[in-house]
Amino acid sequence: MTADTTAPADAPPERSRTVRQFVRYTLIGGSGVLLDLLAFVLLHNSAGLDEQLANALSTTLGITSNFALNARFTFERRDRLAVRFLRFYAVGLTGIALTNLLFLLFTDALGTDANLVKAGSLPPVLALQFALNRKWSFA
Repeated sequence: MTADTTAPADAPPERSRTVRQFVRYTLIGGSGVLLDLLAFVLLHNSAGLDEQLANALSTTLGITSNFALNARFTFERRDRLAVRFLRFYAVGLTGIALTNLLFLLFTDALGTDANLVKAGSLPPVLALQFALNRKWSFA
């Protein structure tokens, strides 16, 4: 007896599902960025924490929030949460690394304004992280 591997008739096509996931991922990512920035301002400007420590804490808060929301609403996976979180966090760190490499190349080496580099890094970082999280963190 062979297993039926066809999708149910009411299942959305894979492309449609991927687009829907990408839109949700982007919206949730935006909420994480806002949470990260707000936490950074509160920790650094109001509480007086060093910017490196404030950034580490605020980024972790944003990544954690994004993980919880993506697990629930984007990828709809609730199993192996500890492993998935560690993978999601590692993917978040790849985004930070990619942005830092772009800063080195464009800001330090070529003199491009850091704000432009940061803004320009968002689309490739978003695409990279979505692909990695979809295929690795929430597979």
